[in-house]
Amino acid sequence: MNKRDILTIALPKGKVLRESLQLLKRAGMDADGVLHDERRLIFENMDEGLRFMIVRSQDVPTYVEHGASDLGIAGRDVILEQGKDLYEPLDLGIGRCRMVVAEPEELKKRDNPTHWTYIRVATKYPNITQRYFLQKGIEVEIIKLYGSIELAPILGLSERIVDIVETGETLRKNGLVVVEEIMDITSKLVCNRASLKTKPRRIKEFIERLARVLKPEKGQG
Repeated sequence: MNKRDILTIALPKGKVLRESLQLLKRAGMDADGVLHDERRLIFENMDEGLRFMIVRSQDVPTYVEHGASDLGIAGRDVILEQGKDLYEPLDLGIGRCRMVVAEPEELKKRDNPTHWTYIRVATKYPNITQRYFLQKGIEVEIIKLYGSIELAPILGLSERIVDIVETGETLRKNGLVVVEEIMDITSKLVCNRASLKTKPRRIKEFIERLARVLKPEKGQG
């Protein structure tokens, strides 16, 4: 296959990686070798003309926007937070979770979100958080953290947090409860806009193969 026709796909490390690989396998694209060596960051399937890059989930949109990767799989939270110029042809329905506002259980007993006018919030998602509260007419002071957001209320850094939850177990273990839901999150297929023009046939075929295996799931939902 001509090297110019090879598709490079950025896959996120972590929990979504296995779901992504399962989805690709169902679509007839073998990327199982990715799991055989965790230190290996690039896997090539030349029979299919595919190259897979394993990167941090937050970096997927950057690789795709700048053309280092033709396609990628990224969570809706990452896409909205970064605001990259990407084409988003498919919602893959994997990596399901929610973005929520949470606070200590004791605070919730005497709190009324409809009365909020100013709040301090710790989060990994300052852009989404600011947009959300400004749309509600609430002034927000944002404290940007990179991990263990649940510690912020415990240590008095902020009374509330905005974070991603799946089951809510981590919140419960740290004495926090959800007070508002901002959005549901799934992972999407994103595409470099220049690649759409330089590799239209390959990208169209890739999207169609994934779309075919997603249709039954959507019908069941």
